[in-house]
Amino acid sequence: MPPKKAKKHTEVAAAGREPTSARSARRVLVVHPARGPEGARSAEARLDEAQGLSHAIDLEIAAARVVTVREPRPATLLGQGKVTELATLCDEQGIGLVVVDAPLTPVQQRNLEMAWSAKVIDRTGLILEIFSARARTREGSLQVEMAALSYQRSRLVRSWTHLERQRGGFGFLGGPGESQIEADRRLIDERLVRLKRELIEVARTRALHRRARQRVPYPVIALVGYTNAGKSTLFNRLTGGAVFADDQLFATLDPTLRSLVLPSGRRCILSDTVGFISDLPTQLVAAFRATLEEVVEADLVIHVRDASHADSDAQAADVHAVLRELGLGSVLDRDLMIEAMNKIDRLDDEARARLRAPTARQPNTVAISAVTGEGCDDLLATIDRRLRNGRTVVDLVLPFDAGQAIHWLYRHGEVMAREDAEDGVRLTVGLDPEDLARFEERWPGGAVSQA
Repeated sequence: MPPKKAKKHTEVAAAGREPTSARSARRVLVVHPARGPEGARSAEARLDEAQGLSHAIDLEIAAARVVTVREPRPATLLGQGKVTELATLCDEQGIGLVVVDAPLTPVQQRNLEMAWSAKVIDRTGLILEIFSARARTREGSLQVEMAALSYQRSRLVRSWTHLERQRGGFGFLGGPGESQIEADRRLIDERLVRLKRELIEVARTRALHRRARQRVPYPVIALVGYTNAGKSTLFNRLTGGAVFADDQLFATLDPTLRSLVLPSGRRCILSDTVGFISDLPTQLVAAFRATLEEVVEADLVIHVRDASHADSDAQAADVHAVLRELGLGSVLDRDLMIEAMNKIDRLDDEARARLRAPTARQPNTVAISAVTGEGCDDLLATIDRRLRNGRTVVDLVLPFDAGQAIHWLYRHGEVMAREDAEDGVRLTVGLDPEDLARFEERWPGGAVSQA
């Protein structure tokens, strides 16, 4: 039976070319397949983002191309003419790796590797490589490995010829005649089960820590946003922390929490989270659901946006879409979000003035620069105001010797007024409903009235 045309094309294209090992494995060709309307973003903007992802793991970009795909080919995704053209480019530039900024089937990946004599990875594989390089904590490493194994399992569909052979067995595992592909899939499934069990323990530990914080309790503020929007830089600016921050995609992977003192003196916890990106791979969405539990439990969410980016609105839409996909739509529905328009230091004077004009700003939008600190005081004041809106303001009269109760109020509430009168210490305090109930339980003798 004659071979299929697509397979013949790939085999002929690969004939006579130098092997992948003879080329530089760090020299990369980035290809973005443009399939008609790209939504709010242009194909060039998506290609730029794909190059940014490649730079994030120190790849040397030798060339980048937007390739129009009118009708995706099942064998190679791209048309035969483009496959041949890019094969010649790989030969001339000594390219050993091609990044295709789109999902590829295992068959497409294999055929393109044969045609180009180069290693080929798709968008999901590239993001997994970045996450694997950046994971630092036990939880992050577990989540990345689980995502990578889920991705690898989907590749076990006649991708490599060695997976087609049969092997014998004693019947204990898989039975006699179990194919190599079945054995590999079984081993991956067993490892996934162990990883899920370990992640359940990690999630349980995180829940215990969260309950301990609730007993204090301090409000939790979570930073979310598109990758490279400046979340970690803002986190360091507000908390004085030293979280790794760089001008690259996915500089932060593992969540970090630090204490933050607001202008009113109120203490809260600020949480830095992993950045979002358009077309986030399904495997990563599932794996990082536990990490983003801090967002679910947050009292307030700060959406950090790159105001200098041409696609800022599209990036914001992607963040909202991922939040809803993760089941965090309640953050949006309950209006718990403040928008921090970051990187205004990159704007010209006219654009910065326009963004900071009171008539142009929404009540919950603040223009800032995390690098220079401009607008950060306004952001802290906005956080203070938003947290205060959920508080109950009460008038208290306490005896002069109730030092412990007064100290507790300063620590857990916002003391708005104090007067040392003849009948005791008169305080006007803003308290969360839970704290008010806790105070009345511990010091039932204090006179309390709604202000």
